[in-house]
Amino acid sequence: MIAISSCSAMAAIAKSSIFFFLCIALHSFCPSKGQSFIGVNYGQVADNLPPPSSTAKLIQSTTIGKVRLYGADPAIIKALANTGVGIVIGAGNGDIPALGSDPNFAGQWVSTNVLPYYPASNIIVVTVGNEVMTSGDQNLISQILPAMQNVQNALNAASLGGKIKVSTVHAMAVLTQSDPPSSGCFNPSFGDTMKAMLAFQRDTGSPFMINPYPFFAYQSDPRAESLAFCLFQPNAGRVDSGSGIKYMNMFDAQVDAVRSALNAMGFKDIEIVVAETGWPYKGDPNEVGPSIDNAKAYNGNLINHLRSMVGTPLMPGKSVDTYIFALYDENLKPGPGSERAFGLFGPNLAMTYDAGLSKSSKTPTTPTTPVTPTTPNTPVTPSPKLGGWCVPKPGVTDAQLQTNLDYACGQGIDCSPIKPGGACFEPNTVASHAAFAMNLLYQTPGRNPWNCDFSQTATLTSSNPSYNGCTYPGGGTLSGSEHEKSVHENSSSSMAPPKRLYYVLICVYAFVNIVFLLQSL
Repeated sequence: MIAISSCSAMAAIAKSSIFFFLCIALHSFCPSKGQSFIGVNYGQVADNLPPPSSTAKLIQSTTIGKVRLYGADPAIIKALANTGVGIVIGAGNGDIPALGSDPNFAGQWVSTNVLPYYPASNIIVVTVGNEVMTSGDQNLISQILPAMQNVQNALNAASLGGKIKVSTVHAMAVLTQSDPPSSGCFNPSFGDTMKAMLAFQRDTGSPFMINPYPFFAYQSDPRAESLAFCLFQPNAGRVDSGSGIKYMNMFDAQVDAVRSALNAMGFKDIEIVVAETGWPYKGDPNEVGPSIDNAKAYNGNLINHLRSMVGTPLMPGKSVDTYIFALYDENLKPGPGSERAFGLFGPNLAMTYDAGLSKSSKTPTTPTTPVTPTTPNTPVTPSPKLGGWCVPKPGVTDAQLQTNLDYACGQGIDCSPIKPGGACFEPNTVASHAAFAMNLLYQTPGRNPWNCDFSQTATLTSSNPSYNGCTYPGGGTLSGSEHEKSVHENSSSSMAPPKRLYYVLICVYAFVNIVFLLQSL
């Protein structure tokens, strides 16, 4: 009896273990439904927007995990119910005086805009005001913290204090200095108000929400190298004179400037959320930078950068929650033409351009050529497509190679072959890993010469650097379609659906057979 009991227990454990293994295997083969660190802003200053129900379906067809509203539109909040999408709702600047001076008003606001919908609608943050600190309105500035506290107290009273955070959104102008990033600091005129607000946010676990826009940074410095730096494209980088860190894109530099400012004030434990960032796809004739190509490059490369989980130099190994501006164009917004042309989708729900957000996207968006302002009627010469392999030049230092490696793997390419257990992990050297990553980045966008520059530390070769079981995609005789096939077949993350299904079926077959075997014991 003891033997039989023991055998039954062993069988039960084995079944449980096999089931657990199968779940893990199935999970690894299934595409991600959504990515919680990628959000989108849903503005409504327009008269041609599709109904909220259609928008909810659109969002579910993408990898967007969160939506930020500027108000608390009940139709939108209801439409997003039971989708799992995180929702940020907002109390407008006009509500701040009443929220700050009357706790009962704050309680009523929560009762009206939160309680009827939560938890079916996954409200995660309430933002009190938008860019208040840089508005110049001293009445709002003095009332912003009391308003946040009263909303928090109202949530606490409804037993939602630990589930829904209270924050506010800032413009980058809240910093008096951001270049270099290590010098980032808040405007001293905000003084005690900012410090008290940050203390409140630290105590409640609320994120610091900021609006960095490399687009506006480029408008003030429209050099070609600035454009590449702003679009996450290959560039010489910029060394922070204070920290010695080399930054390869403006987004990281701006976010780390905010990190430096928070650290300098003693709030190292407050998380940063990017509440807005984006790039317009068109603008007025006198505007510098707006174009389809630039918008696709910025948002596509930003998404790849977030997905890489590389993080920023001061916050490595994780992605900052980032809300892209915007879901739709807002045709009633005032200002230059670009203000009405940030939409990822049109009123007909069609993509303005493919930024790689669709669940049906087979491959991530890859870097494209930055579009610089040109003289009207100037002919554009097509960029040459080269062959061969991209490798480091002799004599390049390990420090520079590490920079190249970090940059390449931060662009959404598959660097798993050079990780432990990968076919190209050995030899485990910076030079070997950088060579593989640099070549893969060069091959992926279509062998454009500017993708084999790496601050003049790389060169093209006709000698295949592949070795043993490590295959470097590329070559001098491949056609465009053959090149894409080669890169696809040498990328472990680009497993074709039939092959993926094949492996799943093997797992299921093995599971069924082992279950039958155990049942016969």
